[in-house]
Amino acid sequence: MDVTTLPESATCELTTRGRRSGRESRIEIWYVVADGRLVITGTPGRRDWLANLRADPRARLHLRGRDVDVVAHEITDPDERRHVVREVWRVQPWYSRQASSIDAWVARAPIVVLREADTRAA
Repeated sequence: MDVTTLPESATCELTTRGRRSGRESRIEIWYVVADGRLVITGTPGRRDWLANLRADPRARLHLRGRDVDVVAHEITDPDERRHVVREVWRVQPWYSRQASSIDAWVARAPIVVLREADTRAA
């Protein structure tokens, strides 16, 4: 998936597998291309989609006209989280206008990078 061909920020849909039910769950979510990576995030708080990705990082990203198998990588390092949050806020200023501070985002917001899965046979 060449993120340079994508809009810098837009909505997409993401299908994850339920961590308890095992059923697929599809949500609409904003993505941001930050530092050449496709990042999904949201305001600080608990998210079922994040819990699902923690249990099974494999997912399917639905972009306009194309589905891509991806693997999720949660950003956990505080310095990297702060850097990514600043970049996300630059690209999508709406996020920075929410009630939560940058420190709250660094501490509690879901911040996940999606990378195309290697679908080659092992």
